[in-house]
Amino acid sequence: MRGLTIVLASSMMILVDEKMRGNEIPAERTTLIFTKEANGLIREDLARMVLHEAQKSGADYAELFLEDNESTRIEMIDGKVESANYARIYGAGVRVLLGTKSAYAYSADTSERALMETARAAAAALGEAKHAPNGEITLGLTRYTTPVKQRFDEIVNADRVGVMRQGARAMKNASAEVTQALVRYLDQVQRVTIVSTDGVFVTDERPRTRIFLQAVAMNGTEAQTGYEGPGCCRGFETYREVIDVEEKAVSAANMAVTMLHAPECPAGNLPVVIDGGFGGVIFHEACGHSLEATAVGRNNSVFCGKLNTKIAADCVSAVDDGTLPGEWGSINVDDEGGKPQRNLLIENGILKGYLIDKLGSRRMNMPSTGSSRRQGYTFAPTSRMTNTFICAGNDDDEEMISGMAEGLYAKKMGGGSVNPPTGEFNFSVAEGYWVKNGKIVSPVRGATLIGKGSEVLLKIDRVGKNMWMAPGMCGSLSGSVPTNVGQPRIRVSDITVGGKGGAIE
Repeated sequence: MRGLTIVLASSMMILVDEKMRGNEIPAERTTLIFTKEANGLIREDLARMVLHEAQKSGADYAELFLEDNESTRIEMIDGKVESANYARIYGAGVRVLLGTKSAYAYSADTSERALMETARAAAAALGEAKHAPNGEITLGLTRYTTPVKQRFDEIVNADRVGVMRQGARAMKNASAEVTQALVRYLDQVQRVTIVSTDGVFVTDERPRTRIFLQAVAMNGTEAQTGYEGPGCCRGFETYREVIDVEEKAVSAANMAVTMLHAPECPAGNLPVVIDGGFGGVIFHEACGHSLEATAVGRNNSVFCGKLNTKIAADCVSAVDDGTLPGEWGSINVDDEGGKPQRNLLIENGILKGYLIDKLGSRRMNMPSTGSSRRQGYTFAPTSRMTNTFICAGNDDDEEMISGMAEGLYAKKMGGGSVNPPTGEFNFSVAEGYWVKNGKIVSPVRGATLIGKGSEVLLKIDRVGKNMWMAPGMCGSLSGSVPTNVGQPRIRVSDITVGGKGGAIE
């Protein structure tokens, strides 16, 4: 974690800015007061005590975050369960701010004594003891929950395994060349309570589920993989109403078989059509992170000072929207207790906004956008994306390919790396096709897209009419959080394509 000092102590950790010091204070375990049965609530009088204690070194803001997280993970290979794990994680963290200085302490012990000690640790990290700021903390409880039709604690593992076996069978039956079918399943319910000196007192229940399907195809000498990983912020009814597991499994298998017989991709500076859904990962990584206050507030982004200036082609508009019902990256409330919203980032090529948390708001002198997120109680929150996508445009999907003399159609993007301060990226193409004289002539493998986010945005010359999204896990300073990436099919007029192959006829 760049710019942070970490001090370990028993079951407590203190995170402070690099110019501040943290004191080690051991946390002793006593009676648990934060439980699922109590719906994640803390007594209001105790919450006030914790916040007042956290302010005793002069902090102008204090925040208490409590978490109770239950999850089930199952892994299957070729229809046989390899592992099954149930986990329950709970704990609490206290954060204090003094201007733009911050300190965060957390503990796995949620007893009254441990919470008070955690508050003292956060306060001590700010400096010498002072009197707490005057003023009563007024709290009004607000409850949030994501409606579900079938709760995860109402199903048995046989139900989960049944869904997984559907996917495994469909992958193996799709082709004799599919030699292995891997299925991973996750469901979790994260319950949080957030209390702050701003008067925030909220609880939220966050169910999510995802299934990852990977097919391996072999021809005796080499292997290729194909995969799909759909997910939702819903209950187990997801697998009846939203996700067609067999359809996704066949798609994964077909991708593996297609890439098995594909020649290597040629290299060059060429036009590239990038499909929707996970194709949006390039925008997410090469542009989205550079619009977060985590980077902008520290003057560590290529988009600093560019509000209301042109940063993309006229056909490009982009949004981050955490309010979309049931989507993988959606939230009812952010991790500072703020309301998520539809944040317009780019409008017709003009930069219109950033993603801002409370600390970023202080650094940038701009209002928070409900964009504060964290993996769990062991992380202090910071500005993060939710469902981030390039908006639908007006161009025809087929014309993007038929109007290309020669280039690449990237149907599915893979992983990659990005340098956030510069936006320079390198992404693999998981499933690609070579286009010549306006027609797809061959699948190709081993393609990479190399460029700079700020430059690629200006080279987008087509944006399709149908936008869709795909889920992923996004890592940053506040841990790994579920996010959606998305876009319609787009065309980039010129980008560097890396590859090892010769000319495709």
